[in-house]
Amino acid sequence: MSKQIPVSHMAFVRARAGRSQELGVRLSALIEPSRAAPGCLNFALQQSQCDPELWLVSGFWVNQTAMTAYFSTPAMEIFAELVQELVVNSLDFHTFKEVSAAQALGQSGVAVHKLAG
Repeated sequence: MSKQIPVSHMAFVRARAGRSQELGVRLSALIEPSRAAPGCLNFALQQSQCDPELWLVSGFWVNQTAMTAYFSTPAMEIFAELVQELVVNSLDFHTFKEVSAAQALGQSGVAVHKLAG
């Protein structure tokens, strides 16, 4: 039996000027159905504290199969609708998988000593 590796997605969604409240209402419709989706460990909608036009939609899933299945549901059509209806200015969507410290170091091949500056 193979080990299930948790995965996640994050979508940074920026509303067009004057459309942030509408965007928030429409994105909030994703919360409950997404939390009830098979394999969903957590699903959240957040609004930036310093930029009221910026929203974050994030989900955490038991494995890639569950997250991919979710992406095929009708709920995900909301993103296309928001773009087509010119509610969003930008949409930045990313998926992630869990890695160990050894895997992270192995990907770069070099130990990182200086992280900033």
